[in-house]
Amino acid sequence: MSESIVGAPAIVLFSGGLDSTTCLAIARSEGFTPIALSFRYGQRHTVELECASALARAAGVEHIVSDIDLAAFGGSALVDPSIAVPKTGESPGSSAVPVTYVPARNTIFLSIAMAVAEVRGSDDIFIGVNAVDYSGYPDCRPEFIDAFSNMAALATRRGVEGSPLRIHTPLIALSKAGIIERGLSLGVDYSLTSTCYDPGRDGGACGACEACVLRARGFAEAGVTDPTRYTSG
Repeated sequence: MSESIVGAPAIVLFSGGLDSTTCLAIARSEGFTPIALSFRYGQRHTVELECASALARAAGVEHIVSDIDLAAFGGSALVDPSIAVPKTGESPGSSAVPVTYVPARNTIFLSIAMAVAEVRGSDDIFIGVNAVDYSGYPDCRPEFIDAFSNMAALATRRGVEGSPLRIHTPLIALSKAGIIERGLSLGVDYSLTSTCYDPGRDGGACGACEACVLRARGFAEAGVTDPTRYTSG
């Protein structure tokens, strides 16, 4: 496999949340020129796109927003308003797949990233999946990433011509606290990010969904001040 070229483009799946913003900083620290790729997919937490746009501008990177309609299929609390986002206080990290899982989301996101990479002449994609402090999503596991990489090598012109995609998962084995510590070491300003699945009308975090609980626990375990802005209603 060829070595990475300093300044080479890398497609970074970029939601505007804590994990993807850390990934963007890591890609840049490794010498890549990041291209941030976000999705407007019918998610209820669209405030994340506002954060993604602001973060991309602050970082001085190109930002692409792709429109896809996963809400048309429903099946997830993140895209179907008839399904409530759980706020039960149950322990995060359960092995059960929760109702916030969006069917095929990472498969679709990576497929579009693969297409952008081909057009832009990039051999590298960064995605902030995590298999430690995560919500039990099947498309965040190393086995899924390996399977997608094998498929991409067969399904792309660059792959069959000898330049297979490298899918980078720098957060895969880190705890949430470890992710935060890595990001802070790279100068990430987490006050600009949004993680909440069910933000208030003012865009502030609810503080009670699983994503909020994981985020708050990560900052506590990292021993640093949590800069999250919580909703007032």
